[in-house]
Amino acid sequence: MAGETPAPGRFPDAGDASRLYPSPTPSGERARWGPTTTRSASWRALAALVRYAVHGNLVVSLAATSVAATTAVLVGAPLNPLALFVVFAATLFVYSADRVLDADVDATNLPRRAAFARRHGRTLVAASTLLYVAAVALAAARDVRYVEFLTLPLVAVGVYSGLRAKRVFLAKNLLVGAAWEAVPLGVGAHARRLDDPRVWLLAAWVGAVITVAAVVFDVKDVPGDRAAGIDTIPVRYGPAATRRVAAVANAALAVVALVAAGALPGRFLVLLVLHGYVTAYVPFATPDRTALFYGLVVDGEHVVLALVALGLNSVGVL
Repeated sequence: MAGETPAPGRFPDAGDASRLYPSPTPSGERARWGPTTTRSASWRALAALVRYAVHGNLVVSLAATSVAATTAVLVGAPLNPLALFVVFAATLFVYSADRVLDADVDATNLPRRAAFARRHGRTLVAASTLLYVAAVALAAARDVRYVEFLTLPLVAVGVYSGLRAKRVFLAKNLLVGAAWEAVPLGVGAHARRLDDPRVWLLAAWVGAVITVAAVVFDVKDVPGDRAAGIDTIPVRYGPAATRRVAAVANAALAVVALVAAGALPGRFLVLLVLHGYVTAYVPFATPDRTALFYGLVVDGEHVVLALVALGLNSVGVL
């Protein structure tokens, strides 16, 4: 409603910027509003850039790439630019296709994202497809091992969106978690480390934490999911119960990570950074949060972990 400020913790969309700062006064009045006008324009530009990065699936693709980077640091594999590029391109392709296919459902849950998909969807799908094909071709040209598994993103799109597996209770969350498990395994395969149990443990951990994040994501989709007949934990038990389930699951995974770290090199304790981050955002995951909260804060959990891991590794702590 006009005149209201965003709720605490919400990330304003570009349209909210005009509510945060006074509108510029007519040119005949004093110029004391000049700095505010500049701040308002800068805020709108920044908000538009962030919104494009979220709705254009750049943030989630960066998150998947961050998982690859964290895996490489923790298992001692080289940070190979080709492997990172393949992960980014494949993730961008999968999520861009899904956003376009789900635009009708998103129209209820996330109207701004749905409008973005309808306006830019074809361009994003075309660009992400070209990037994905280029990544596969480059990997094949470099004789990357198990390159045939780079066709899995096509399977993911078909099962998740084409076959509507998301309508089955918990299937969506488990499918998303399983898909992200492929990232550490892909890093291990590229580095010839699939015989390293740490790679498999990381893959299982990533799948588990992404499943929890996917459950949290469903909180924002309750109205549209209920209308579309999609059965999720928030639809069945409510957002408050979902937050409690996510908090308990996150705490349990933190304990598992702590115990596992006792049998692994000490650098694996850095995984607790993500669990602390999740603990901080789960209480704020309510249906009224915008797509920018979920697409930036929740999707950003692995970006934060990778930045910490890479930073500590660069100074010799990991």
